[in-house]
This record gives sequence, C-alpha cells and structure tokens, in this order.
Amino acid sequence: MTIKEIFDTMSYGPALEANSEALDWLARHDHSFGHFIDGSFTAPEALFDSRNPATGKVLAQVSQGSTASIDAAVAAARRAQPKWARLSGHKRAQYLYALARLVQKHARLLAVLETMDNGKPIRESRDIDLPLVARHFYYHAGLAQLAPAELPGMEPLGVCGAVIPWNFPLLMLAWKVAPALAAGNTVVLKPAEYTPLTALLFADLSREAGLPRGVLNIVTGDGDTGAALVAHPGVDKIAFTGSTAVGKAIRRATAGTGKALTLELGGKSPYIVFDDADLDSAVEGLVDAIWFNGGQVCCAGSRLLVQEGVADRFHTKLKRRMDGLRIGDPLDKCIDVGAVVDPVQLATITRLVDASEGDKYTADTPVPEGCFYPPTLITGLSAASPLMQEEIFGPVLVSMTFRTPAEAVELANNTRYGLAATVWTENVNLALDIAPKLRAGVVWVNGTNMFDAAAGFGGVRESGFGREGGWEGLHAYLRPKGKTNPLKAVAAMPAPKTATVDGLDRTAKLLIGGKQARPDGGYSKPVYSPRGALLGHTGIGNRKDIRNAVEAAQAAKGWARATAHTRAQILFYIAENLSARAEEFAARIKAQTGSSGANEVEAAIARLFTYAAWADKFDGAVKSVPIRGVALAMNEPCGVIAALCPDEAPLLGLISVMAPAIAMGNPCVLVPSEPFPLSATDFYQVLETSDLPAGVVNIVTGPHTDLAKPLAGHMDIDAVWSFSSTDVSTIIETESATNLKRTWVNNGRARDWMAAEAEGRAFLRQATEVKTVWVPYGE
Repeated sequence: MTIKEIFDTMSYGPALEANSEALDWLARHDHSFGHFIDGSFTAPEALFDSRNPATGKVLAQVSQGSTASIDAAVAAARRAQPKWARLSGHKRAQYLYALARLVQKHARLLAVLETMDNGKPIRESRDIDLPLVARHFYYHAGLAQLAPAELPGMEPLGVCGAVIPWNFPLLMLAWKVAPALAAGNTVVLKPAEYTPLTALLFADLSREAGLPRGVLNIVTGDGDTGAALVAHPGVDKIAFTGSTAVGKAIRRATAGTGKALTLELGGKSPYIVFDDADLDSAVEGLVDAIWFNGGQVCCAGSRLLVQEGVADRFHTKLKRRMDGLRIGDPLDKCIDVGAVVDPVQLATITRLVDASEGDKYTADTPVPEGCFYPPTLITGLSAASPLMQEEIFGPVLVSMTFRTPAEAVELANNTRYGLAATVWTENVNLALDIAPKLRAGVVWVNGTNMFDAAAGFGGVRESGFGREGGWEGLHAYLRPKGKTNPLKAVAAMPAPKTATVDGLDRTAKLLIGGKQARPDGGYSKPVYSPRGALLGHTGIGNRKDIRNAVEAAQAAKGWARATAHTRAQILFYIAENLSARAEEFAARIKAQTGSSGANEVEAAIARLFTYAAWADKFDGAVKSVPIRGVALAMNEPCGVIAALCPDEAPLLGLISVMAPAIAMGNPCVLVPSEPFPLSATDFYQVLETSDLPAGVVNIVTGPHTDLAKPLAGHMDIDAVWSFSSTDVSTIIETESATNLKRTWVNNGRARDWMAAEAEGRAFLRQATEVKTVWVPYGE
C-alpha cells in the first residue's frame, strides 16, 4: 500500500478531550447554581436544566431570574458603580489584566465547559474562542489605562445591562463586560438560557481576580429575565446580541427612557467568489465561514455568490470538501461540526430546509443520532427565495451565481441585513473597489471570521447599530461629563389682534431635490415678530412631503462618492455666501426672536468652517491586529440622515446639524426650527448659489410632532436625529425599530448651541459608520 493510499483510506479514531475537571467544578457546586449578585452566589431557586446538546444529559440546574433577582443585581451594581468609576484608569486596568490572566490559566477548563454546554467542537472553543476572550480583557486593560488621557471630558454611563446569546457564550461575555468595566461602568449580565455555565464559571474567577463586589453581576434565566433587565429603570445602557426580532422589541422597550443602546443582531452575509480567486483557498474559507460553530454564527457566510464562469467547478470542489467533514462528539478533537445547541433550534433548521425549493446537497458523511444536522448546500434559488433572505442559523449554505462585479454588489446588498461580507479575489484593486460598496459593517478579503479586540465589529441596517471592540466600541460606554438642563419648549410668537403688514406678501416653500416646492397639503402658517408684525408664511409639510424629500435624498447618494476635498470646498463656499449676507440673516433672526442675531450668524459661519476643515480630516485607522495583514477602520457615511433641528437657534441649529452630515457624505432631510422657520427658508438661497448638488440638503417646514413619526418610520432613512424642544424622542426611537435605523435624540435635555459641545467629533461619529475591512497579505 502506498502512502497516498494510506492517507486516502485512513479512518480517524476519536481523540477525546477529558472533561473531568469541568465535571468536578460542577460537582463542587452540587450541579446547582443561584445567581451571582454582589460578589457571591445566591441560593438556587426556580431551577431549570442546562443540558449537553451532544448527549442530551443534564449538566446542571440554574436559577430562573425573577424581577426580584434583577432588582437585587441592579441595586448591587448601582452601589458599586461610583467607587468603581472613581478608581484610576490604572487600577481598573489591573483588574482587567487579572481577569485576562485567569482566563488564560483556566483556558482548558473554560473551553471544555463551553463545548459541553454549547455543543461546538473543542477545537473551536479551545483555539478560537478562549484566546479571543483573553485578548479582549488584555486589550481593554490597555484602554482603561489610556482612556483618562486619550478621552478627557468623558465619564461612564453607570449600570450596564448585557444580554448575550448562546452561540458564543463566553466570548460575548467578554465583548460586553471588558469595555463596560474599562470605562468605569458596572454590569448586570443575563447569559442565554441554553448556555449559562461558562458565565457562572467566569463569575467564580472574578472573585479570584479580586473584582470588587457588585461590579459584575450575573442573573440567569429565559427571555422574561432579559426583558426585566431591559425594562429596569436603574439600568443606564443595554448591550444586546441576538436575533433581529428581539432587537426590535428592545428598541421599542427602551424608547424614550434615555438608556443608551447597542444592538448586534442577525445577518445573511454574502460570500462572494470571483472567477480569478484561488478556488481551493476559497472553498477552505467557505468551510470556516458557514460550518464554523455549525453555522450558528450571526456573521456566517451563509449566502454564497460565485461568478458564473467558475460556479460548476467551485460547487464540485465544495461538495467534495463537504463530504470530508466529520460530525460527532464535540469533545473529539477530530470533529469539524458539533451539535446544534438545542432540539428547538434543530427543529427550526429542519423546518426551514424542508420548506425550501432548490437543489439540496447533503454532505455524504455519517450523522450521529441526536441534536446534529449535516452540512447542506442549496442551489438553484432566486434572490427572493426565503432562504436567500432569512437567517437559518445552522449548517446550511445557499448559493447563487453572478456575472459582473456590479451584479455581485447588487445581489450582496439585496438583504435587510448588513453585518458582514467576504470577497475572494486575487485582484486587490477589485477587492478594495467592492468592499466600500457592500452594505456591511465588516468585510473580509480572502479570509473570513477574522476577529480582534482592536477591530470594531458590528452591523448596519437590520443587523443593528454600534460597534464592539476598538476605541469605537469603548465610546458606546461613555458620555460627556457634566449635567444637562431640561430643555424648555420654545413657542412661536402669538398672533396679535391686529397684525402689522409691511411690503409684499412672502410665502416660503419647501426645498426638495434642489427646487422650491409647495407643500403637498396646501397649508401654510403665519410667522409673527414679537411686536406683532407678520414676517411671512411657511408651508406645513406632511407625510407626502417627507416621502418626496427622502426620494430626492436617495437620488443624491452619489454625494458620498464626492471627494472629501470637494465636500470641504462646498462647505467653505456656503460659509462665504452666508457671510456676504450676514447682516440680512442677523436681522431676520432678530425679527423672529427679538434677540440680536449677529452672534448666531457669526457662529454659524465658523461652524461651516469647522466642518469644511473636518471633511478631509476625520480619518479612519489601520488597526494593530495579530495577523499578517491589516484591518482598515473606514469612516463611511451613514446614508440618508433626517434631523429635527433645534428650535431655539433657528440658523445656527440648522447648520450645526446639516454641516457634519454633509461633510461626511450624507444627504439629509431637515425639519427646521418650528417657531422660527424663516431663517431656514432664507438659507435655501445660500445653498442654491453654493454649488451643492440637488437633493443633498432637503428642507421640510412644519410641526415637529407631526413630522417625527414619518421620518423615524421611513424605510429609506438610515439615521434620525432630534434636537427639537418638542418631546418627540419616544416617538422617534419607537418608530425607528421598523428598520433599526440609528437614532440620536435629546430626551428633552438642553444643549448650548454656541458652545464647543455643539460641534466636533461627537457629531462626526453620529454621521458615520465604521466599516472594518480585513486584508491579509503575503504568499
């Protein structure tokens, strides 16, 4: 027998990882756990089973969290938070360093317990998950050390509630806990019902690290426990990873509460293979993309798009590789695909595949009895097929072909999600041309599932908002220092008994698509001066006017492709033209408000200069990640931004909102000051003479209460800001859940529009999305 024949016929014997230490740890706790609150475990109560999905055996019983247990955990976190926040960055860094070291010391125990509780292969939990967990605590120890100097003027949010999923139980804990603690927050964490055990083991380790009581609290339970945490009034931020449906429910539940929110949700990530790709490498990458963790990955490359000329060859190679995958006991180091997490999830996968059309290919490999599903490939689907659109969350790959790069981008973006994407080509020019066109928070080039604590991870569209990892992830756990004052409603000047009318009648229109347009409803309202002079009329916009303005903004998305230098020049030009009419605008502000407008006009001109300066200077970064390659953090425009402008600063408020949005390449729809709208309608003329392309800025006047809902609910708007003195924050955050657009609202708190807090990086971060593009290099 030749060596080749030996390798071709060789059968793999089991190489089981010992689990005695994990079983010993469970036994020390009598296989029964309470919650971890205020530094110790509570007495077990209302127990439910945590099972090994590969065997169906009960590993332990854990407590079902109640409202009372959430109350106790939040109270403990609240007591501990001020002292934890007052610690120096260096002292918090020491605690995080200790946690990182303990994760490394107990890595094998943690990995085995993770595999037993989750069903993923031990190779993955040992070689991927645990090193990344340690890396996150090390990295955030560094951020804790540096943050006071690098982020002056920022403070922690307070108590953070974290709700994590079952697919990466310990890694998701690290993604939430490490940045929260580094920033000075305390945490109440709710692990997934199916996989609570490594979180409880980590709680044990946190005591060995000397973590102060109450800084980390863990309450186990089902969805009701998570809902109680989300709804708790003592929580200042919710960080959630899970399904899009639950993410939308959380967005609605937190609307108007003032809680900070980050959501990392589902995906239907495209895996694009061009005809010049190294097909063998692309097949191996695809195995990691879709069969890693049994496809139970939010960013799994579950949607294969392969160029038509190589599709048959690629599918043939892929099927051959599928047949070689080994399915079985996750503790066997020779296993490629482990168990599905629970029979409920297995039933969901089976139902979705059985109901699908297309040609189905199942890996020709033995499948054990129990909670296992074979690697499956489905071809012959259309772009509208349910499995091309919906997340399966299992070891199932769907495939389509494309002919041109433009078609590949169109198919890739034909989804409501936007978490990750993979591009496989030997042409770096093509890869770096395609990557910015993909609507995804992360793009991997010639690789997949590359993660690091230094590189922000997160999605767009219905894959959620916010980033985890890097400096951008830390910002989600911080806020500017200082107290804010309640914002008083600003009322329009009342109509006098007898109005003073001078000159010709003056009725301002809306600005839509570069043209002045009459309001659809045909209604307008008078605007009076404090002394009763009729200054003019403005249109009352409605839902159809918003629709028209959004269509115009969508048509102007080419603005994002304009160079930053071009955008800067136009902003300078707008400032120049406003300066030429400064006295006129100052007089108009005084006529509306009764106060001198000279300072406001001067500040508005300066603010335009600020964002003209920032347009080509708000740089991305090259992240220091542990691969031979680079991870590029690119600041991209959000898309169409809608904003309700401040009432109290009719010109400066509008420019303070408009300028950062367009500087970063976003078209926008603006609703100007409701009581003092004439400064905005005069500003049309400045825009029309400043070379700004039609549709980049659209202005619809009208009542903020009436226009907030259609703006926040519009599916073609990507972000909504509100600085209105009318209380519309709840409406905006609730309606935004339709497509999980980003929101930035004032929650009835005032901002000084003449001060430094009204410009700069905070506005630029809200006007951009961070896209991380991973580019490995070398032979």
